[in-house]
Amino acid sequence: MIFTENHHFVKGLDPIADAFAGTVRSDVVNMKNYHKATFVVFCGVGLVGTSVITVNACPDVTPSARSAVPFHYREITTGDTPGTLTAALAAGYTSTAGSSKIIVVEVDSQALAQDGNDYEYVELNMVESAVGAVLGGILVILSEPRYAQNIQATAIV
Repeated sequence: MIFTENHHFVKGLDPIADAFAGTVRSDVVNMKNYHKATFVVFCGVGLVGTSVITVNACPDVTPSARSAVPFHYREITTGDTPGTLTAALAAGYTSTAGSSKIIVVEVDSQALAQDGNDYEYVELNMVESAVGAVLGGILVILSEPRYAQNIQATAIV
């Protein structure tokens, strides 16, 4: 099994200084061909900045509407030692402050059907809660494809 044939990578947010200032959203990705989306938030230098993190289901790539959905997350704050996998309600959670960390946010395609919606698109939403510049970016990994293939179809148009 080839990893890249079963996972699709999308640049959710290019790495930049003060990446999570104000309200920041990843690119909207289409999950119609995948069962899971994983948002990998990589934070470099940034000692005090935190964000309230939520996941939005959307009806289209624009998006014309947003509906927060439940998800799971874990933080890796020391080397490669993962924190506890935690279920988050649609209201989200507040990240911890600190440099050199990875936040992994996982959402299942079934969560996009909350509140009677039948959405296929998803985005990560981050609202700065403690002001402090954080160097970072977001990688989106779509997995468990409905149809594995050598070259996965685009998920951002």
